[in-house]
Formats: sequence, structure tokens, C-alpha cells
Amino acid sequence: MYLTQDKLTIVGAGGAIGSNMAQAALMLGLTPNICLYDIFEPGVHGVAEEMYHCAFEGANVTWTTDPAVAFKDAKYIISSGGAPRKEGMTREDLLVGNCKIAAEFGDNIKKYCPDVKHVVVIFNPADVTALTALIHSGLKPEQLTSLAALDSTRLQESIAKALDVPQYTVKNARTYGGHGEAMAVFASAITVGGKALAEYNIPADKWEEIKHDTIQGGSNIIKLRGRSSFQSPAYQAVKMIAASMGGEKFEWPAGCYVNCDRCGYKNVMMAMPSTIDATGVHFTAPKGTAEEMAALQASYEHLCKMREEIISLGIVPAVADWKTLNPNL
Repeated sequence: MYLTQDKLTIVGAGGAIGSNMAQAALMLGLTPNICLYDIFEPGVHGVAEEMYHCAFEGANVTWTTDPAVAFKDAKYIISSGGAPRKEGMTREDLLVGNCKIAAEFGDNIKKYCPDVKHVVVIFNPADVTALTALIHSGLKPEQLTSLAALDSTRLQESIAKALDVPQYTVKNARTYGGHGEAMAVFASAITVGGKALAEYNIPADKWEEIKHDTIQGGSNIIKLRGRSSFQSPAYQAVKMIAASMGGEKFEWPAGCYVNCDRCGYKNVMMAMPSTIDATGVHFTAPKGTAEEMAALQASYEHLCKMREEIISLGIVPAVADWKTLNPNL
């Protein structure tokens, strides 16, 4: 009935994303043993009560405000435990506060569950919060990923809407690099109904509109609903952790730690062509047109600037000293 009996801890479980993750994890049969953790007692308590009222067969849902209890013996963790984005904010506006939260999150992993198998970080700016958590956690790079798939699913939806076709007929819609304003949109491998996207002759102004809608997909949700998106990140994050448990492989782009001379990208977390399975996350080098690769280079450079900012603030040490916190880097 369940993929595993191992403990899954959901951090930030009192919020909208966390509560949706808890329900999705049980509905998709990941594990009966789920610990809900949040510092806000009424919220996490309320989510637990909701799960009890669902009466999932065989479920063993617990909740706590104590990190020692939440992280102890956890084998899988998903964290949405940062401040959410509000209307008018970019993901980068959350950089300093959420990276401090990510540092504490990584420290808790190292202290209480160093044998964790896989961790997914989904609070913004996810590339840099995940990097911070990885450095502090001591985990191997393949054990920790960040949510990046939403940029690609938003690109898929934007193309489908522009061409008036079912979304599932759009294949290989991908964005790489940073999860934010500087993401790189890759279109050269996209097909629609089995035909190359280029054959649809989308006008340049329409293509710019598609890219804008993709990049601003999260902001649009905030405008429509008055709050940051929660259903889509919850679902995609649960699918990522399910793949690490041995479920269906996750093949949308994931944020991966990249330190690759061959790729030319060093010491960042960024969305890459990747697969998550029971052995962790594995990525390959992106391939695209000269224009796409230039956009990816610009996105990478933006990530490097954010990395240097958190270094300057002392949230993580200088790159040369990362091994003092994490010998696996």
C-alpha cells in the first residue's frame, strides 16, 4: 500500500504548502509514518487534526513544534519552512531571512538525522536556500534537491494556452538555471502533438509573451488568489520525494548542486536536466541553441551573485571553506 515505512518529516507543515504536502503524501501512498513540524503550534496541530479526520488507512501521523522530535530518525524530509512571497515581491526579496532559516534547517539535519536519505527544499529563493541547507547539513549533493519543476510546467501551460492545445501534448518544455526572474527558457527541443515547436511559427512578440507568462507564473498566482501558490509546489515536491523512495522517476528539472568543470558551472544549486530515483538526483549538461546557452550563462551568473551575498553576510563560509561544514562538497 505504501512505498516505504520510513519516516517522512514535513517542515513548515502548518502552512498551506505543508498541509497540501501531507495530504498528497498520504493520498499517493508514500509512507504511513509522517511527522508534521512547524514552530506555529495552532497551525501544525490543526493540520494534524485534518489528517486524522481524513482517516487514511494505516496512517501514523504525528506533529510537533520540537525540531529534535521532528528530525530524529527522519529518512526523508520536505521543507517549505520559509517566509512566503507576497504580492510585489520577487523571490530574491526573501534571500536573507530565508537563508538564515535554511542554515538552521541544515544544522538540524546534521544534528538529528545525518542518515537521512533525501531532502527537498522548496522555500524561496529555492536555489540559494537549498545551497545553504546543503552546506550546513553535511549531506552528499545527490541527497538534496530544490523545487524547480514549476518553471517548466508553467512554460508547458503557457505554450498550450497560446496554441490552444491540451497541455499534455506539449513535450520537453524546460527551463534551466535559476528559479526566478533570471531563469533560462529552452524551446529548441519542445514538441507539440509530435511536431517541433518551430513548425508552429509563433510570432516573436507572442513568444516573448509566453516567456513573460512563464517567468511571472508565480506572481500571477499571487494576483489571482491573494497568496503565493501552494497546490502546485506541494504536489511537485511530493512527487520528487516519492521518486527518491523508489516510486516513479521524477524527470522534470530539479535544482541540483552543480560543481562541474565540463559544464562550466561551479558551486551553485540550479535547475538542470535531471532524474530523481532511489539513488538520489543525477543530472546532465543542458544542450540548446547559442541564445539558450547565453541565457543560461546569465542565469548562472545571477545565482553566483546571490551566493556571494550570503557569503558576505556570514550565512555560509567562503566557497574554499565549505568543506569545514560539509566534507562532501
